[in-house]
Amino acid sequence: MPILYLRRLTGLQRSLRADIHLGLTLSFVAGAINAGGFIVVNQYTSHMTGTVSSMADGLILGDFRFALAALGTLLCFILGATCTELLVNWARGRRLQSEYAIPLMLEAVLLLIFGFVGRQLHEHMGLFVSITVMLLCFLMGLQNAIITRISNAVIRTTHVTGIVTDIGMEFGKMLFWNRGVGKGDEAYVRANRGKLVLLINLLIMFFLGGVVGAFGFEFIGYTTTIFLSVLLFLLAIMPVIDDFRLRWKRK
Repeated sequence: MPILYLRRLTGLQRSLRADIHLGLTLSFVAGAINAGGFIVVNQYTSHMTGTVSSMADGLILGDFRFALAALGTLLCFILGATCTELLVNWARGRRLQSEYAIPLMLEAVLLLIFGFVGRQLHEHMGLFVSITVMLLCFLMGLQNAIITRISNAVIRTTHVTGIVTDIGMEFGKMLFWNRGVGKGDEAYVRANRGKLVLLINLLIMFFLGGVVGAFGFEFIGYTTTIFLSVLLFLLAIMPVIDDFRLRWKRK
């Protein structure tokens, strides 16, 4: 049963239940990386809204180093999302079962690298920011693109602003008084309670991940990433094994 469950989480045969469970898990991981990363680099690496605003502030205030640093984090996030799209399309062209699992495996490997050498990488500059910041932003872009791709943009794990906005909108629909409007009328306002529950759970998982990540990096250190990396490996391993089995049978 656990093997079948893991296969369905990241395999090609998708279901709404699998998308939700994967989204909740990745939301936890995103929260842990984002909050834990702040302990390490003093920067939230998934907050691209603030990053773009920082670019504008830096330009107007004449702090071009600050603006370039924001540009560097933005570009690394974009590169992470680009990498996911390239990997998914590459795997799809080869008809692999691990189409969605490969980016997760890459994220797990990069998290391990971050855990073992992140402290040293933080001392070296890359694209206007430390290599550690580059790596974290890349990871955030990579992961957000994975679940966005899988769920057809229904679920996002790092875009908490959008999640909170949608929660507010659903609450507004619930509180709206459909006075004089029948349920069959096009003007009838109906809240999507299933969507609301999902959004609240995504928010809770991101928060819980943040608590775990912040606690781990504060009191344990970089090795906290080993737990997160193992979790991602478990999510991705079955479709990868299936591909190896199919390739072995063809030989």
